[in-house]
Amino acid sequence: MGKRTNKTLKTIVNTLLLAQTKAISTGRLKNYKYLIPKKIHLTNVNGINHIERMNLNLRTHLKRLNRRTICFSRSVAMLAACLKIYFWG
Repeated sequence: MGKRTNKTLKTIVNTLLLAQTKAISTGRLKNYKYLIPKKIHLTNVNGINHIERMNLNLRTHLKRLNRRTICFSRSVAMLAACLKIYFWG
């Protein structure tokens, strides 16, 4: 998203606030404390790890669509099963 300057962070936080976000989970950078309202600001590191792990899993499974990766599915049934987990499950 860019460097972690107050200007960049303020733009992102304002976008999230306009979307009426219920919670914003961040690291413990001091700038966040001044830009995000205390009611919705969470600084739980485990929450961030969980989100990043979900993103990694999704990226890995989407590699099944690309023929030149180790994750490529030759079987249509395996591809459908993998995609069903994320999109139709």
